[in-house]
Amino acid sequence: MVIKAKKELRFHLESLNTGQSVGLVPTMGALHEGHISLVEKALSENDHVVVSIFVNPTQFNNNEDLEKYPKTLEADLTLLKNISNDLIIFTPSVAEIYPEHVGSKTYDFNGLDKVMEGAYRDDHFNGVGTIVEMLLRLVQPDCAYFGEKDFQQLQIIRKLVELEHLPVAIKGCPIVREANGLAMSSRNERLSNSLRKEASFIYKTLQNAKKKFGTKSAKYIMDWVVQEFHDQPNFELEYFEISDIETLTPIQKKQQHLKYRAFVAVYADGIRLIDNIALN
Repeated sequence: MVIKAKKELRFHLESLNTGQSVGLVPTMGALHEGHISLVEKALSENDHVVVSIFVNPTQFNNNEDLEKYPKTLEADLTLLKNISNDLIIFTPSVAEIYPEHVGSKTYDFNGLDKVMEGAYRDDHFNGVGTIVEMLLRLVQPDCAYFGEKDFQQLQIIRKLVELEHLPVAIKGCPIVREANGLAMSSRNERLSNSLRKEASFIYKTLQNAKKKFGTKSAKYIMDWVVQEFHDQPNFELEYFEISDIETLTPIQKKQQHLKYRAFVAVYADGIRLIDNIALN
């Protein structure tokens, strides 16, 4: 079932049997196996699943990036219908989501939004928070599913749910990777075949950083990663950070009781790729 209007979606959800669970998988389309894994997880845990497909303009700080973002709605619908005929697919227009003006709310994410992606993409997470809050209030799901590739976004959405007192469980799902280790992303489709193969270097570097984390200092690892990318002419490192997974605060000195992840953002021929890995 494909629904384009908020009122129709709400009406349909209210017609479902009381007590049945609803899962939500928010996407921006250009679906790949990473998205499919989220949908299948939601289907396995809920009576009904809503998949939204909406390229949200308020989370792009670059109009060119928004214009180039792949829009493959017909292919996405075919893919979803092959998974299950019971999915509720919500495909609103920009005017349906933002009827008065295209803009985002401002949230206090307690600094989670000021590092890494937030430091390079001004107002990005206010845009993410705005659309996710809107979808959560509209669908009123029991659970919502997000990939750990966007781990910072996942932690911010958990904070959003806490701030807005929304009764939903946020489920983080493992990163799905291509055969060469590259984290699956809609942006990968914009890479040339040769560059897509070379981009396995990103994950290999993260894996090596993880190996070094047991014996080397964080500064040593960060300097090593910078040098590794310096020696790769096809990749431009935007940032590499090692951060506490709860606060996303960059590491100063390793503490045994904290869990850390390494985060990276890289430009490959002008296409921005992100990835991360648990270190301990």
